[in-house]
Amino acid sequence: MSLRLVLLATSDFAVPLLQALAAGPDDLLAVGTRPDRPAGRGRHLRPSPIKVAAQDLGLPVLQPERFSVGEGLGQLQALAPDVLLVASFGEILREPVLALPRLGPINLHASLLPRYRGAAPIQRALMAGETETGVTAQWMAKGLDTGDVLFARPLQIGTEEDFGSLHARLAALAAEVALESLDLLRRGEAPRVPQCEAEATYAPPIGHEDLVLDWRWPAARVLGTIRALSPRPGARTWHRGKLLKVLAAETVQELEAGDTPPGKNEGARRGTPGEIVEISPQGLRVQTGSDSLLILQVQPEGRTSMSADAYSKGHHLQCGQVLGPEATESPPI
Repeated sequence: MSLRLVLLATSDFAVPLLQALAAGPDDLLAVGTRPDRPAGRGRHLRPSPIKVAAQDLGLPVLQPERFSVGEGLGQLQALAPDVLLVASFGEILREPVLALPRLGPINLHASLLPRYRGAAPIQRALMAGETETGVTAQWMAKGLDTGDVLFARPLQIGTEEDFGSLHARLAALAAEVALESLDLLRRGEAPRVPQCEAEATYAPPIGHEDLVLDWRWPAARVLGTIRALSPRPGARTWHRGKLLKVLAAETVQELEAGDTPPGKNEGARRGTPGEIVEISPQGLRVQTGSDSLLILQVQPEGRTSMSADAYSKGHHLQCGQVLGPEATESPPI
């Protein structure tokens, strides 16, 4: 039995899902996405990644301002889908939409629900230092990601993984989870497993305050934030009053006070949070509230990304300088 599908999606997270649905056995009637928005320096209208991908596949694209009322709701009613699939869409869908598909609306969420409900599950999982995440297909309900679970598949988070790599792997996994869920629907075997509210955690949107590194945090929290925001929008600190994005880092073995490792420069020591305590071809060792981190990749204000070594040479860095929005530099020791 072939199912009549409509996909509502906006971001590039859903592109592998769209491609899988288009190549699958079901009838993908149309793709709904958010209206084109101004973007870039010229503020020209820019289509969503899903719109571009759908047009490349020759699929009809719907772009009303909202799907829960008026024209958008009418368009969905006219299509009469069996299943409404939703992934990284950006509109809170109301009851008239949720009640419309014959078999139900299904959302693909980038976490193992009920953990990390909300807008930023990938970033929040990395910030928290999680070692496992996944994708959940849930029957949509009125609450925030509270619907019964249809199907879920876990995914291990790599020790050096950042948002970019994890986002790509979860996007591919979401396509697999969707196809598996649709197969269960065709066979009449799709379950409805209630979520455990006692285990629920939340992943609120990333705000401006989440982008700024506080070097007084423990090293694990600083590193988790760097990973969660790389390659975009980038974790932020400041050097000599100018914005500096930190895109990659790794942990290093902490030194006891006064110790200097063999073969390293004499600036290698324990410092105050944000202080550059060692400069080497490998990167910049910066002190946090606990251990230090080796900064590997940065992006200076108005420039493209570069190695920390290239940045240190181009800006004549010295041990004792301090990173941070309100930091003052101390002379080299």
